[in-house]
Amino acid sequence: MTHTDQERIVALAGLHQAIHCLQCIATRGSVAAEPMQPCIYSLFQLDAPDVPAVYGPPGAVASGARHIVAQITGEPKRDLDMTRYLIVLMHHERLLNEHDELLTALRAGLEALNAWRQERAWLDEELLARLAALYGTTVGRLQPRIMVHGNPLYLRDNAHQDRVRALLLAGIRAARLWRQLGGTRWMLLFHRRRLLVAARDYLAAAEATSPPL
Repeated sequence: MTHTDQERIVALAGLHQAIHCLQCIATRGSVAAEPMQPCIYSLFQLDAPDVPAVYGPPGAVASGARHIVAQITGEPKRDLDMTRYLIVLMHHERLLNEHDELLTALRAGLEALNAWRQERAWLDEELLARLAALYGTTVGRLQPRIMVHGNPLYLRDNAHQDRVRALLLAGIRAARLWRQLGGTRWMLLFHRRRLLVAARDYLAAAEATSPPL
């Protein structure tokens, strides 16, 4: 099946959005709910009808799309730390794909959590704690472990650790979706203009569907 740049940009924006959220937690100790919620939501869309539905309503990963534009154009600036996380998460997703037992455990864990959570909010602390535990028994077993850099004061906090691990899981989910849609590291290097156009088109569509103030 042939996939479009517009589909791939949703997955790539989801990855950038998850990375930015974990960076905020690791360096500032807080993150806005609006960009984080679609990342957590995506973990439970195992059989979504289409790619945009993985993240929810139109424009759900607009924040991630804006980071793509910034990374490609350098305006306002490129974030080298974000690039490092991007490479690491894509690498770990490929490692995970080589371990059928971990993939099976991860899907089973997400299905069990989806049944358990019922009407809980997507950013419910207990849900995030259980996602963090699932990360630890699946992706967290891969070597080398993903290192998160930030303020030790925030990184030592249990609640912040849970949020970061849940977002790493969301980043792995986005990286997997990117690869399933035909995305490659070569595209990030040699198809930057196409990705830039797709990201700007996504943002324009998101703006067009936003309710008037």
